[in-house]
Amino acid sequence: MIALQGPRSVGKSTLLAEIASRHGVGVVDLDNPEVQEALRSNPIAYVETAPPVCIDEFQKVPLVLDAIKARLNRSTEPGAFLITGSTRYEALPLAAQSLTGRLHVVTILPLSQGELAGVHESFLDDLLHDTDTAVAAALAAGPSMTKRDDYIARVHAGGLPLALARPTEADRNRWFDDYLELVLNRDLIELSRIRQRVQLPRLLAVLAGQTAQVLNISKAAESIGMETSTAENYTNLLEAVFLITRLPAWGTTLRSRAAGKAKVHVVDSGIAARLLRLTPARMATLEPSALSEFGHLLETFVVGELLKQASWIDGIAGHGHWRTHDHDEVDLVFERDDGAVLAFEIKAGGRVPGDALRPLRKLREATGAQFLAGIALYTGERSYTFEDRLHVIPIDRVWS
Repeated sequence: MIALQGPRSVGKSTLLAEIASRHGVGVVDLDNPEVQEALRSNPIAYVETAPPVCIDEFQKVPLVLDAIKARLNRSTEPGAFLITGSTRYEALPLAAQSLTGRLHVVTILPLSQGELAGVHESFLDDLLHDTDTAVAAALAAGPSMTKRDDYIARVHAGGLPLALARPTEADRNRWFDDYLELVLNRDLIELSRIRQRVQLPRLLAVLAGQTAQVLNISKAAESIGMETSTAENYTNLLEAVFLITRLPAWGTTLRSRAAGKAKVHVVDSGIAARLLRLTPARMATLEPSALSEFGHLLETFVVGELLKQASWIDGIAGHGHWRTHDHDEVDLVFERDDGAVLAFEIKAGGRVPGDALRPLRKLREATGAQFLAGIALYTGERSYTFEDRLHVIPIDRVWS
């Protein structure tokens, strides 16, 4: 059994409908209140049909999982069920997680830049499994033609298909507003009892302001007058519906001074830009505050692109950010099954001074021979090797 999970409007239902059509079966759409009521009345009738049984937004009626489990107890035929949900499976009540260990969960993320361009992306896979060849290819490539304004446009647009289809910035902003209204005032209310409903949009906006930074729920709670325990619960809910995600600390056992706090990222950079009211014009200015905001948003965007590629690569044992109490920080680290390490720093500037590579040097020193490479991704034009296993590469090489 397979469960496809991911943000609303990311394409799960479209994919499910395509699969169902190819197999000549229908889709049980639990976003439809009438279908919900019918399934609650007789769940067995829905799960005993010819496989594959395709159920959309299963979290709307979690008891359907009990009916599925009962059928699987009688037959273990593979591919019998394909379900989708806009809530993380592990966030459902324990009573609804009756299929844990009996299904494979696949997370569908917003469209990557390569998917939008019709390009097969292998940047991360190549670096992880044939580092020297991948670096050589990047160094041999011609200058990047992507300008700062192009990066701003990509970051501001994000990767949600329906938002990208809007013809103007104003239309896209209205779509984002409606999207957030739906998720916050419908999906979250259905998932959990919310006591401070009006505070949810404010908490989300504050957390968006922390994107690409160490998550500080206490500070967020204080800024809106909310108890920290309540803010923690609501942050978990925002993560459960794929509005934000926590990037875990990596390498806490590597050295005693490694910090263990997660960073927070908004799942889609377009949503983050809208929450922060960051327009392309604002991001293009050279004001210090605008530069900082764009830097954080660009990091969220690039980390998201790399994690999308990681989602279809085998052999990755873990990932996260590396941060020490001495304030050395590497934005994203991937660890292979054999312990080899690949690290990324994301820079919004058009040049990378040597001092900016200090965190990568520290990580190289800490991991020794296991360190494959440290890559500083930046908005400049050319790729080059700075020193042993430390390279500077334009951001657009991630998807081109």
